[in-house]
Amino acid sequence: MAGAAGRSGDLEYAEFAANRSGALYRSACLLTGGDTHLAEDLVQETLSRMYVVWRRPGRLFGGRAIENPAGYAQGVLYRQFIDHHRRRSSTERPVAELPDLPGPQDDSTLRMTLLQALAQLAPRDRAVLVLRYWEDVSVEETAEILRCRPGAVRSQASRALARLRTLLGEGLADLAQR
Repeated sequence: MAGAAGRSGDLEYAEFAANRSGALYRSACLLTGGDTHLAEDLVQETLSRMYVVWRRPGRLFGGRAIENPAGYAQGVLYRQFIDHHRRRSSTERPVAELPDLPGPQDDSTLRMTLLQALAQLAPRDRAVLVLRYWEDVSVEETAEILRCRPGAVRSQASRALARLRTLLGEGLADLAQR
């Protein structure tokens, strides 16, 4: 009986992973400033951590059931991203320019400008902006995911947006109109 339940759980997890990996990857690409290799690593780590939780009876974490696995996975991804920057080796160095990526030609300059500007923000600032304005997550949910207070999310989002505006300068409106 336990074997059948385990296989059923594995199938449920495989379906969950297949359905959520695209959204997780898009978020990870934004968080990493377009570093697709790091984004893939973050998604892989997120999915592996989700598998461990998925296998627990009742899908418990910290003594309580996970009611929203997709939201929980997003939180794991954001925490993985922040943790990655905390533990990054001192020998690693980011590159100045991203490799060319195929995509639509009409918005590539704008997209690359935004990715480069996002990459210059602190990891936690990036996480707040992506959660709030890309994922459209509420202040309260963002605070829960990042394990901080809603007031901290508001002030961090405000400061990060101001920094992003400074980085993008006046030329953003011109890029957006192309």
